[in-house]
Amino acid sequence: MVKRMFAAALFFIMLCGVAQAEKVRINFWHAFGGGRTAFIQRMADDFNYTHPNIEVKVDYKGSYRDTLNASILAAKQKQAPHIVQIFEVGSQLALDSGIFTPFQDYVNDSDYAMLDDYIAPVANYYTINGKFNSIPWNSSNPVLYYNKNIFKKAGLDPENPPKTYKEVIAACEKIVSSKAAPKGITWPLHTWFVEQWISMQGALLANNENGRAGRATDIFVNSDDMKRIMSWLKTLYDKGYYAYSGKPEDWDGANQIFITQQAAMLITSTSDVTFHQNTAAENGYELGTGFLPAPDGIERNGVVVGGASLWMTQGHSKEESDAAKTFLLWFTNTENMVRWHKGTGYFPVRKSAVDVVEKQKWFEKNPAYRAAFDQLLQTKVNRASQGAMVGCFPELRTIITDAVQKIFAGGKIDKVLADADKRADKALADYNSSVE
Repeated sequence: MVKRMFAAALFFIMLCGVAQAEKVRINFWHAFGGGRTAFIQRMADDFNYTHPNIEVKVDYKGSYRDTLNASILAAKQKQAPHIVQIFEVGSQLALDSGIFTPFQDYVNDSDYAMLDDYIAPVANYYTINGKFNSIPWNSSNPVLYYNKNIFKKAGLDPENPPKTYKEVIAACEKIVSSKAAPKGITWPLHTWFVEQWISMQGALLANNENGRAGRATDIFVNSDDMKRIMSWLKTLYDKGYYAYSGKPEDWDGANQIFITQQAAMLITSTSDVTFHQNTAAENGYELGTGFLPAPDGIERNGVVVGGASLWMTQGHSKEESDAAKTFLLWFTNTENMVRWHKGTGYFPVRKSAVDVVEKQKWFEKNPAYRAAFDQLLQTKVNRASQGAMVGCFPELRTIITDAVQKIFAGGKIDKVLADADKRADKALADYNSSVE
């Protein structure tokens, strides 16, 4: 009897070992630190629990640039992860790297309902050469956050934030002159916002229809649309209305200026809505949100979807690729898009997810989220709002940020932009020659 029980136990252990060995293991690399790392891990744990034959391992790999570079290096070493989060302006780099495979190549007829479920501006951005190369995930755009208490103190209407460049300047004048706050407005010195203001004017950042009809060969840094933006930035800086933290791409610094009420307005990502809603309550002021202010005298075109998407790499077995696809479809389904939106502020990018939050009266209960979403829905679907496909985009962002700093330091706009245009075109030519 004892022998039979021992044999049965041993057989059971062996079965468990076989089942464990049959699990398909998937590696997912992302660029989210802080609390979002834990959030993603919880979602992966839920997937693993409900899909016992698949195990997804999640790894944080640093910044967007670091994550893409690490993935390319790993692929060269035949150790590529299965899924990689890549920022939107890394799309051309991802295509040219040759390590990824279009997600749409893996879908079957029943999956197309999910692809058709994306809201138009998001689908517009991530449609490249007629297909989804990646799956939209953390999508955002910039909005205006403002402190309603400071607005009241300055004699401004707390329910009517500025909508244009001139209105921002006028609001800053009242805020500073009334001493309601030391500065009028702040935002991280990042080229992402410049790209948004280019789209807002219905303008292109590069030739060949923003690099969407063919590889871009010319970047329009020295355009009238760019000069309009730079002139406004210079006015805000020269008048002392813009609070600059002192270093580029300082998202935390800009947030801190706003939270400590050193500035009445902040332009930053919609992904920070949850954070700013919480900090406003903690610090005793009422938060308002509005559309990204636009240049005067234009017909508002809309914003470019920011954030990142999820790409599948090549070189894996069919079993592993099928498992990666299964995870991606689950990870970005309606329920999880609602969960992701409520937990982070990133858009519920599926139409079905929007229907869910509307039925739950989510925006009525959380009005700070409404401006961001309405702004996206009102964006016109065209080449300008589709965003540029430029291989040297990370370098381009550095070039434009350098130009802004030179203008702040007293450089003439025409000369600074002309020099930046030459740098950008050279960077693009060098990049194109390296991949052609």
